[in-house]
Amino acid sequence: MDLRQQRTKRSIVNAFLALRSERPLEKITVRELSERAEIHKATFYLHYHDVYELSEQLEKEVIDRILKGLSDATTLLVDPERFNEELYCLLMAHESLLGILFSGSRAGMLATLLEASLKEYIFGLHPEYRGDLEKNVILTYLIQGAYHAYIEYREHDPKEVLLMINTMASAVLRIYTRKSSEEDIKLPT
Repeated sequence: MDLRQQRTKRSIVNAFLALRSERPLEKITVRELSERAEIHKATFYLHYHDVYELSEQLEKEVIDRILKGLSDATTLLVDPERFNEELYCLLMAHESLLGILFSGSRAGMLATLLEASLKEYIFGLHPEYRGDLEKNVILTYLIQGAYHAYIEYREHDPKEVLLMINTMASAVLRIYTRKSSEEDIKLPT
């Protein structure tokens, strides 16, 4: 992509984020976005199909940046405390952008997209987990549960909330791991 195209895309993104911080996604038109970006509507359509495609691309990019910041997403299954602390720090580092992109009708999408991206990363390293119902359920529970608990109680002391989330995640994994080990050994009852 040449320098002019990069500048145009940056102008579109900046204009979109400014508009998105002012109003819901559904109220943003290509016409007003183009005016704010100081481009023609046709130029916008050279880069994006509509404002929804632009929004989804930006959402994916910020989630990808967050995941790249994790030292190892698979620690979720062995060291949820470390994983949750890293993820929490990364979410806070991107809080402003996340607040803009995942507001209004998109508010519930952050947890869903984060879960899908984390699972894909983990499945890439452990393809055998993809079809494993238990692994999928535990991943969903740990990701969605921690996310929603944090969002619900973020006005309280973040360290205290994170400590509770970590304690619960570790307990769930201990119970899950013990259950799996007992099934492998086939202990008599």
